[in-house]
Amino acid sequence: MSEESEGELEARLPEGESFEPPQSFVEQANVSDEAIYEEFEENWPDCWERAADLIDWEEPYDQVLDDDDAPFYEWFVDGKLNASYNCLDRHIEAGRGDEAAIEWVGEPTDETQTYTYEGLYREVNEFAAALRDMGVEEDDVVTMYMPMIPELPVAMLACARIGAPHSVVFAGFSADALATRMNSADSEYLVTCDGYFRRGDPLNHKEKAEEGLEGVDHEVETVVVDRLGEDLDHDLRDAEHDYDDLVASNAGAEVEPVTRDAEDMLFLMYTSGTTGQPKGVKHTTGGYLSYVAWTSQAVLDVKPDDTYWCSADIGWITGHSYIVYGPLALGTTTVMYEGTPDYPEKDRLWEIVDDYDVTQLYTAPTAIRAFMKWGEQYPEQHDLSSLRLLGTVGEPINPRAWKWYYKHIGDEECPVIDTWWQTETGGMMVTTLPGVGEMKPGSAGPPLPGISANVVDMSGDEVQPGEAGYLTVDRPWPGMLRTLYKNDERFIDEYWTEYSDEDADEWVYFPEDGAKIDEDGYITVLGRVDDVLNVSGHRLGTMELESAIVGVEGVAEAAVVGGKHDIKGEAVYAYVITEDGYEGDEGLRDRIVEGVEDAIGPIARPEEVIFTPELPKTRSGKIMRRLLEDIANGEELGNTSTLRNPEVVRDIENKVRGD
Repeated sequence: MSEESEGELEARLPEGESFEPPQSFVEQANVSDEAIYEEFEENWPDCWERAADLIDWEEPYDQVLDDDDAPFYEWFVDGKLNASYNCLDRHIEAGRGDEAAIEWVGEPTDETQTYTYEGLYREVNEFAAALRDMGVEEDDVVTMYMPMIPELPVAMLACARIGAPHSVVFAGFSADALATRMNSADSEYLVTCDGYFRRGDPLNHKEKAEEGLEGVDHEVETVVVDRLGEDLDHDLRDAEHDYDDLVASNAGAEVEPVTRDAEDMLFLMYTSGTTGQPKGVKHTTGGYLSYVAWTSQAVLDVKPDDTYWCSADIGWITGHSYIVYGPLALGTTTVMYEGTPDYPEKDRLWEIVDDYDVTQLYTAPTAIRAFMKWGEQYPEQHDLSSLRLLGTVGEPINPRAWKWYYKHIGDEECPVIDTWWQTETGGMMVTTLPGVGEMKPGSAGPPLPGISANVVDMSGDEVQPGEAGYLTVDRPWPGMLRTLYKNDERFIDEYWTEYSDEDADEWVYFPEDGAKIDEDGYITVLGRVDDVLNVSGHRLGTMELESAIVGVEGVAEAAVVGGKHDIKGEAVYAYVITEDGYEGDEGLRDRIVEGVEDAIGPIARPEEVIFTPELPKTRSGKIMRRLLEDIANGEELGNTSTLRNPEVVRDIENKVRGD
């Protein structure tokens, strides 16, 4: 880790303040005994039976963990279950069918919908029957390219019911991104929609989906949800089916949940990597479902009578784990919101918290920084006293934002959980247990019970408290990814390091994040150490971004780095060399921005495009992105002595400062 990273950390931890959880919260918390850490440690890995006990098994497992073929670990060996049954049927059998499962809030303020567990069960079964009629069989991958509409979790649970893994593609991603993921997954089925609302305007999503399908190299059957009605006319083409018609034609159908092995795939989730190709992360049924149920109960303090709200998008892993599977497995009410936090007014989120008596709010530091900028007058317009717990996810939260959240949203009565985890981990890994540990603003907290996370140096030795190093996990956990889809070799190369000792080979998971640890074992995550940017909590690969830019006519070479941003946390800065005969003008800049949005999506839009005749390179030809990051962040430049062209750095810096 660099000296700059260490200095930045110290600035983020003024005074080392800490806050005890409110006693009123501790008294009702699902987990409030600090002995849980020792219990899990002494009883590992059998301690994870506690997670498995939160779900129903059709056939019991024979073994908690099989590590004979590490790092291809298997959890709850030979156990049989169905995720859809666990999220629906068992709650109805317990007499809770008339309780709310999903409270859906549309962007238009007058558009809402409540799904009871009975109602959700009915529609899931009807759509599961429709998928079977279309030819979907067990282990077929069904792709979903949908915004935050209730038909998305319906489709996910319908797939789980018939044993067909789903692959959800974030609706903001481009047509090319959809095609890439469908080709990778060999997916022959797509569920999408005509469009959705964004800031009052109806967006044509079907057009983008159709463009993506043109890049899929096999035939695809498509289901189209009519979200916009008269606001957007659309015609169905060959091999396209109307969702409402399919459900109506299967009215009253009931589909027996397909028995799945604990290690059968539940879903694929594609995430950015350091190469241009997204990685298909494979999550399985038994370990994943038990882990997200346990973390929802222990960390989010979810209870069946709560109205819980995670404001993420289901197109990302946070939405899978903590909007759909975790909350519904526990039988609570989960809130879904279609729109943005500031439309039609900047108090929209607080209006929803007030209207629905939301008990937990789990959101991103990006959003909290925006709330701070808008001002506390907006939350003050609403009664937020129903809130019991606050959480953050996606990136580290700085102490100032943490305290603002704690004071102005939680009224200093709600613990704040700052959670570190990844698409690959399936669920939370490092955070405080809100009913147990004190909170330190700026620090995620200790590893969860049963999780062995450490901060090590380049040699794999643990660093001293206060020193920077690399975050590692040296024991498996139930929610972990099992492999990368059809690429076991890349799975090992990207995530695992093998160490040998006297007894056996030990596999260590390396999530590619830098971190520090204090004397109390609290971990502060410093950010990525690979070529992946974290923009508004979303991971974007630099290779993917650079490939999109170089694909624009007139661009010879490009380097992308992350720059600090008050709202996004990290923004995309693109340094571009033009081809001979092309000018680095506004026209080319606009085409580059358009090219990135077309290839990846609006979320990847560059904050700045800087044209330069050269890029700083070492004598071996490697681009020194660290220096470009220094320029983007207005920081003092590091050592340039290893460059073959050190003069270009000052030229670029002067150009950026001049702009």
